[in-house]
Amino acid sequence: MFTTYKEALDWIHARLRLGIKPGLKRMEWMMDKLGSPENKIKTIHVGGTNGKGSTVTYLRNILEAAGYTVGTFTSPYIEQFNERISVNGKPISDEELVKLANVIRPLADELEETELGGPTEFEVITAMSFYYFAEMGKVDVVVYEVGLGGRFDSTNIIHPLTSIITNIGLDHTNILGNTYEEIAFEKAGIIKEHTPIFTAVKHPGALKVIEKQAENMKAPIYRLNKEFFISEHESKAKGEIFNLTTPTQTLYGIEISMIGKHQTENAALAVCAAEYLNQEGSFAISEQAIRDGLKNAYWPGRFEILSDKPLVIIDGAHNEEGITALVHELSTRYHERNIHIVFAALKDKKLDEMIAKLDQVANQISFVSFDFPRAAAGEELLKISQSSNKVAVSDWKTYLLEEIETLDSTGMLVITGSLYFISEIKPHLCKYLKNMTISL
Repeated sequence: MFTTYKEALDWIHARLRLGIKPGLKRMEWMMDKLGSPENKIKTIHVGGTNGKGSTVTYLRNILEAAGYTVGTFTSPYIEQFNERISVNGKPISDEELVKLANVIRPLADELEETELGGPTEFEVITAMSFYYFAEMGKVDVVVYEVGLGGRFDSTNIIHPLTSIITNIGLDHTNILGNTYEEIAFEKAGIIKEHTPIFTAVKHPGALKVIEKQAENMKAPIYRLNKEFFISEHESKAKGEIFNLTTPTQTLYGIEISMIGKHQTENAALAVCAAEYLNQEGSFAISEQAIRDGLKNAYWPGRFEILSDKPLVIIDGAHNEEGITALVHELSTRYHERNIHIVFAALKDKKLDEMIAKLDQVANQISFVSFDFPRAAAGEELLKISQSSNKVAVSDWKTYLLEEIETLDSTGMLVITGSLYFISEIKPHLCKYLKNMTISL
């Protein structure tokens, strides 16, 4: 029995040693032992390479604005571990997490003794979420974010009301495949029979794979630029504004507070899914709820402005698609600024292509090491960069604070890369920037 939060969390994290073990048999075994909690809740499934978390939060906020209690399961976390299982955006309590760990621990131990082997960290957390939403924190619906891929992801035991695939990029190629089509095949594994699928995938080959799977599953498919369209997009200082034409109507002047053109696509997916849920009678969602939900939606670590003066931005751009979106925003919004980029990454990413894109927009670039099993050392990243103004840093805490101190009105600091790095640095930066503001 775990008696403290630390004990429970240490046990969960220790399961990282098992790595990634694709397959659903361990999840099905645990769910059977728990009385199939996944069948007791209404769910929505969100997969894709980038934009999953943002799409989840748009949809959650829309449903919440319509008066519903909404659970979410997301990964990784940015500010605290508990946020992975949340209700109306509020993470579960430490006490609840301890209780959940005590429910799942005996199952994990028993499973360890079978030919299936013990559950991974992610499988344990997923099992905890199903039990929580079915037995402890009753909600109207749960929006589940896929962890990795889709077909063999531990969340893929649900039968959702609808599914969403945000986009397809070349990420986790060592597990999911080396081509857009191979990765799309894994992502398309979340498409269920007769269950509508909404997608913003643009790569022709990847989209064809998704269309084929939808056809096989007799699932109605709604595609960006085919069944729904974004127009009249305009970037604002703290967000975006655009028109959205859905299969049933056109919404003019939709506002979102998250920054980036790509966020309009994530928002559009959430709106179309919400419209469908409204039409088929699962939920009553008004246009005002859609507008309010989108405007209120906030997702930490995604082009998040921590401070205006000095200008400090964090962005969890952890793969090539994310870096492309970041570079686009920096070059269009802040081309007159002196841009200092601080970058940290995991070894298994396409680092050469990511760093090449950052080199193009950075006046200065710093590569930092951080404490994580798969993290690349700053010196390794430095060797890849072609920038004439670059440096490798081992002590990021001291370095970042010193750099912030020297920022003037013409400069900006952009900290990007691994979400694990972003989650580690954000509390330190927020505390420092808050003290800085107080002392001014």
